[in-house]
Amino acid sequence: MSDGVPHGVSSLYLVRGVSFLDAPDAVFEAMLTGWRMQQVGGRRLKPNSVDRALNIVRRFETYTLKKPWEWSAGDFDEWMTLLVSQRALAASTIRGYQGAVRQFCEYICSEHYGWVEECLDRFGTHPVQVCHEWNSLPHLYEYEGGSGRRPLDRDELQLLFDRADDEVSCLLDGRRKGALPAFRDATLLKVVYAWGLRSSEAVGLDISDFYRNAKAPQFGQYGVMQVRHGKSSRGGPPKRRAVLSIFDWAVEALQEYVEQVRPLMVQSETSALWLSERGTRLRSREVSSRFAAYRDELGLDRVLTPHALRHSYVTHLIESGVDPTFVQRQVGHQYSATTAIYTGISADYMNTMMGQAIERTRQHVIKDEGSTS
Repeated sequence: MSDGVPHGVSSLYLVRGVSFLDAPDAVFEAMLTGWRMQQVGGRRLKPNSVDRALNIVRRFETYTLKKPWEWSAGDFDEWMTLLVSQRALAASTIRGYQGAVRQFCEYICSEHYGWVEECLDRFGTHPVQVCHEWNSLPHLYEYEGGSGRRPLDRDELQLLFDRADDEVSCLLDGRRKGALPAFRDATLLKVVYAWGLRSSEAVGLDISDFYRNAKAPQFGQYGVMQVRHGKSSRGGPPKRRAVLSIFDWAVEALQEYVEQVRPLMVQSETSALWLSERGTRLRSREVSSRFAAYRDELGLDRVLTPHALRHSYVTHLIESGVDPTFVQRQVGHQYSATTAIYTGISADYMNTMMGQAIERTRQHVIKDEGSTS
């Protein structure tokens, strides 16, 4: 707010009645500036996310060779056709483009910001919403990753963990350098799986992000993990969530790393849980690199990424009969449909469920026949 005036109001960026040498460009730039301030200052969205949306709006303006008060739904349809047919952009990317244009149009068409009146005074016309439900993709699911993504089955998961542990043993037995980073990586992969984390969430952990759980005293101070760098929504701040510890073997591995290995890697005062050889916080790409190296050595499917460990966590819990709502909260999904998409149920589990369904159906048939005899 500026003297009671909301962020983004046209009067903050244009003086009514003042002429410009290039009025269309001046007004367009003022609109973009106002929208950015409304998004960053008013809605508190991340500047880099807002700037990406601004770039999309600029691309649309460049494509049409028109200014926003001249745009039509037909212009937008043609742009979408180009992006889909010639550039083959993914559905999630297309939706991002559509969302940016839709929100920008909502802003400049709103009665609260004065851009309609400004355009009428200067150009004799006004902007309209060009992105509607009938010319944009419906948002069916939160997750829209590639169809090739899948979880690791239990055998693949065990192979991965065994390979990571073997690397530590080989380096120690040969008295070679790299045993500490290898131990860190083996533990990190286990933690990503055992708490259902994204790589970015895992590398963002600090040693202070663990708490006791009165309902699970056997885990000591590692009963609850506080995830502070969860995936944000449309430019918002990172989402926080508490993840309850489930696997005792993972807690034991983490505790051993924190107490025996991490102190040997600390080179300066830092609270980061996972440290590089330089003593700095580990990065997501380093997790991906180590995962890919082990994956390729084992001859596993190259479609697998560290995110497959998160998929595996969801799948294996569901297969074990854990309440889907609990699983949804553990991984921080807003929609149950997203958790369902993450689940890749195995054939053995499906056969078990089929057998139970057949038995329940048979029992109902028996009861029905008994009641009519």
